[in-house]
Amino acid sequence: MIKHLVLAKFKPGVTTAEIAALKKSLAALPALIPEIKGYEFGEDIRPEKTLDFALVSTFEDTASLKRYLVQPDHAVVGKYIRSLCESLQIVDFEQH
Repeated sequence: MIKHLVLAKFKPGVTTAEIAALKKSLAALPALIPEIKGYEFGEDIRPEKTLDFALVSTFEDTASLKRYLVQPDHAVVGKYIRSLCESLQIVDFEQH
């Protein structure tokens, strides 16, 4: 299994409505993209947070992850999250 980890730092001024729209868009993806085997996301709840948001998705293999990354529904959500963020950190790793 492959894990796809995305950590986001929002730009100053990003609103709760924009974050809610992001969550709604992300929540819709598993029903639209069969390659997704697991999908979790949320805002950092720690008071001393250095990042704002995390997404962890699971894929059967690297080929599935590659298909997900170019899937049109993912591209729309990816463009939206990039518009909200001053930084995104992405790590793909094999689950052991």
